[in-house]
Amino acid sequence: MLKETKHSFLIQYKFYILVVVLLITLVAFDSCDVFNNSSNEVSIVFAGDLLLDRGVRNRIEHLGMDSLFDSSIDSVFGKSDVVIANLECPATAIKEPINKKFIFRAEPSWLMSLKDHGITHLNMANNHSMDQGRKGLVDTNRNILDTGLTPLGYGKDTKQACQPQLIATTPRNVYVFSSLQVPSENWMFLEDKPCVCEDSFETISYKIKKLKSKEPNSVVIVQLHWGAEHTRVPLTYQKQQAYLLIDSGADGIIGHHPHTIQTVELYKQKPIYYSIGNFIFDQNKPINSKGLLVQLKVSKKDITFNQLEFIIEKCTPKILYE
Repeated sequence: MLKETKHSFLIQYKFYILVVVLLITLVAFDSCDVFNNSSNEVSIVFAGDLLLDRGVRNRIEHLGMDSLFDSSIDSVFGKSDVVIANLECPATAIKEPINKKFIFRAEPSWLMSLKDHGITHLNMANNHSMDQGRKGLVDTNRNILDTGLTPLGYGKDTKQACQPQLIATTPRNVYVFSSLQVPSENWMFLEDKPCVCEDSFETISYKIKKLKSKEPNSVVIVQLHWGAEHTRVPLTYQKQQAYLLIDSGADGIIGHHPHTIQTVELYKQKPIYYSIGNFIFDQNKPINSKGLLVQLKVSKKDITFNQLEFIIEKCTPKILYE
């Protein structure tokens, strides 16, 4: 009887171990990121300006971070491998504001909610990342990394800040160039100090050509913080700048800063989104209350772009389904 009990226990124990091993394997497989998966396609989403201060701060303090994410947004982000948003404020406990008109700051603890809702990358190459000075800028980068998110367009110096950043490797390499193209108020740009990228179009063009010569099958997306605020059409010189980047090998351009949806143009069959507008923001005028999510599907041979329009109500974007 004792032998039978021991034998039964051993069978149950081995079965338990087998179940645990299988569960660990499944979890490990499920957590594989876009650098390790074997998928034939990668899904990437770009979102516009994401503010976590002013009116948005008030909403967070009353209703919490989850109130900023509608189920329609969660659904799209949850089906995507990479989600990139433009963080329109430093996320730091440091309070050393520079002298400018609009000064923002988010609480670092709020970044985790962005991750929980599917955002994977935050662009820092904009004119508000330095609102709390250079220490605040460095701390924001650290806080983004500590949360498990990836900063874009930032570096310990301009060389690092302006490197193309690899965001996916399967089914082929996908790179993002990020650059600030509007003036920064009372901010001293120093090439050998922590900064965001402010590469010229000629420099970006050169880097794209160099990258494409080495990796002709790679995908290159350029995101630019540029243009005139509260307008619906790009400036004339922006079109020439965009054409230069496409001619150099860029596969698409994503713009933000105007806080409005601007013209979407195809040039040599490559999309130029001059501005995809706000994402999470507190501006209430009709011109500022709509935005776009840009979806990319990258396979071994094809790149497809799609856009989803949403309306922003009480700081919260909600997708407009037809």
